[in-house]
Amino acid sequence: MNSLISADRRQWLLAAGAFGLGAAISPAQAQSVWPSKPIRFVVPFAPGGTSEIVARSVAAELSRQLGHNVFVENKPGGAGVVAMQDVAKSVPDGHTLILGHVGTLAVNPYMLQNQPYDVNKDFIPVTLLAKVPNVFVIHADVPAKNFREFVAYVKKNPGQLNYGSAGNASAGHLAMEYLKLVTGMFITHIPYRGTGPQLTDLLAGRTQASSAGLPALSAHIKSGKLRAIAVGTQQRISQLPDVPTVAEMGFKDFETSQWYGILAPAGTPPEIVKRIQEESLKALKSSAVTERFANDNAVSGGGPSAEFAGFIAKEQKIWSDIVKRAQIRAD
Repeated sequence: MNSLISADRRQWLLAAGAFGLGAAISPAQAQSVWPSKPIRFVVPFAPGGTSEIVARSVAAELSRQLGHNVFVENKPGGAGVVAMQDVAKSVPDGHTLILGHVGTLAVNPYMLQNQPYDVNKDFIPVTLLAKVPNVFVIHADVPAKNFREFVAYVKKNPGQLNYGSAGNASAGHLAMEYLKLVTGMFITHIPYRGTGPQLTDLLAGRTQASSAGLPALSAHIKSGKLRAIAVGTQQRISQLPDVPTVAEMGFKDFETSQWYGILAPAGTPPEIVKRIQEESLKALKSSAVTERFANDNAVSGGGPSAEFAGFIAKEQKIWSDIVKRAQIRAD
């Protein structure tokens, strides 16, 4: 009888042990079935700009691939701080992501005095999605037909012209301030809550100039409402072959582009980060995304987390210097 009780007890202990082991590994098991619900992809700008175009193009493919909706949530405000703080506090389970870009990752740390998070500690770079050329445009009524004429006109009328941007530390804000630095122009910055709102005033002639990604500007350039006077890349772009680079205009080494990538809250398991990167690369190679990016002269990314982290570090070094030299501040 004692031997039978002993055997039963052994079986009970084994069963209890197996249950305990199963409980211990359940998080890993849960990670293996990621995603288990819709994924929130936060964009720190209002609708209507290049950031949203990149995010929605990739999100649509990810939704198809993963079988769960990847929904884009526009959350503008505070030079991207509002959205970044929100995501930094989110559960690090791969179901909340944010679109990072040059402003939030490489400029804000040096432009803003106090941020409620550390971009290098509270986020994990997942993958670079795209680099998009900056295009410099002016309203059709500005009495300048090209880049040189525009610079000369602004210098003759210092402080009388305004340029709009998607907001403080947006790619357009940075590009224009960099251009002001190298040319010596004095033109006033008017920040908006996204590319869409700032384009409304530019098209109405309430502001006179801007810099943004080609996706948001292309139709207006074609219609003649806006005049493209330069691009920020080192080489001319195929969609605007007659528009010179700033470097060609005598400002050697001038280069500025918009770039966008995915970040996750710190603490997100490495296997989930890797899975998001792999699925993003697959999305970037899809015909829908490659065709859209080709039309906008965007260069796709998709590399591993470490590669994106290295890219961010390099950009931080470049822009920390430009922020200091140009005295870029949150207006």
